[in-house]
Amino acid sequence: MDSTVAIIGGGFAGSEAAWHLAGRGIGVHLYEMRPQRSTEAHHSGDCAELVCSNSFKSTNRENAHGLLKAEMALQGALTLQGAALHAVPAGQALAVDREPFARWITAQLEAHPRIRLCREEMSDLPALLDRHARVIVASGPLTSPALSAQLAGLLGESHLAFYDAIAPVVLTESLNTDIAYRASRYDKGEADYWNCPLDEAQYHAFITAVAGAETVAFHAFESLRPFEGCLPIEVMVQRGPLTLAYGPMKPVGLRDPHTGRTPYAVVQLRQENSQGTLLGMVGFQTKMTWPEQRRVLRMIPGLEQAQFARYGSMHRNTFINAPRLLTPDLAFRGDGRLYFAGQITGVEGYMESAATGLYVGRRIAAELLHQPESRPSAATMIGGLIRYLMETPPETFQPMNANFGLLDPPSDTAGKLGKRQRKAFYAERALAEIAALTGAEPPPLAHSG
Repeated sequence: MDSTVAIIGGGFAGSEAAWHLAGRGIGVHLYEMRPQRSTEAHHSGDCAELVCSNSFKSTNRENAHGLLKAEMALQGALTLQGAALHAVPAGQALAVDREPFARWITAQLEAHPRIRLCREEMSDLPALLDRHARVIVASGPLTSPALSAQLAGLLGESHLAFYDAIAPVVLTESLNTDIAYRASRYDKGEADYWNCPLDEAQYHAFITAVAGAETVAFHAFESLRPFEGCLPIEVMVQRGPLTLAYGPMKPVGLRDPHTGRTPYAVVQLRQENSQGTLLGMVGFQTKMTWPEQRRVLRMIPGLEQAQFARYGSMHRNTFINAPRLLTPDLAFRGDGRLYFAGQITGVEGYMESAATGLYVGRRIAAELLHQPESRPSAATMIGGLIRYLMETPPETFQPMNANFGLLDPPSDTAGKLGKRQRKAFYAERALAEIAALTGAEPPPLAHSG
């Protein structure tokens, strides 16, 4: 075994991990199976190829996605350097010319003297672990069948998901608690759920809107028949007007304390994180477009002003049960030499994937070089994502992207700030911490107008 680190996957996470390891003097073998073997979504052999939108979302540091990028910029993120060079006009968003961007990333990796870009499919994890000091799996949501099979054998098939059914998540602070109420069925146990009650007219107006909503078409490689237990709500509505009322919107045992009566239907929301700042809509997997989700789901009493931390979706995805399987360094609990990064860990989005690659690269480098380095706390967006991967209940774990609900709430004093001031506080606090960790100068905060 030599002192190099092997990385499987040259996407955003693998590219960032390779760059940060090599930048600290550690040799890297970066395995990318494309172009010899492609996926259903890729079109080239370039690293960090964009397979969906060309947008990396907001650059405003008072936006969760903008804050994540600002934290990454302080740490020298390769993908952000490439994005700056290949940006196209997109208002306050960061969007790139996708093909030149991916070619530039690939060229940087190929030119680095400590990075060897290996164009071959790699699925033999034991062999890699025998040859290298550490191994990072950053194979993304379209992990090859051969590697998926090996991961299922290593991790246990029940801990590896191949189909991603996601219900929307809302920020708790946006819930109208004058209407929504806390209760569990028949008042058994703790009142762990928030409940949004609908009368008969509201229910039928809602399902009519669901039936007429615009949905996202399945791609050819996503045309798997969904499990009965995670059907999209629009599919359930097609089966009959009362399907939701007898399914995820069943009101039985959920008496409304505001009226003393049992509603005609109820939408339940379950706590998604340890801080209680995020609420998942129970049983509300959907293929509605994002604008339609905003319109239709805000028809639900109590969600009139809902702010969505994550929209619902259903698509093929490969991700592991990170809360059960990984340490806070994103190392496998069963073998500390094996790490995971990117969407396979359960984060969503280009920059979220890149951020976990950056994080893992820095963690491994600190370990191998015997240079202790503090982990970013959950006052930062990177730290908040890592905490989500660690502390979400394993039974309900689903992928997540950057949002302010992941962060430690403000102190009592800061907690009294208005919405805009609170976001500025979050940004200043996070960037100050990252600057202290890296020795960089925190950038001036660009307040929104």
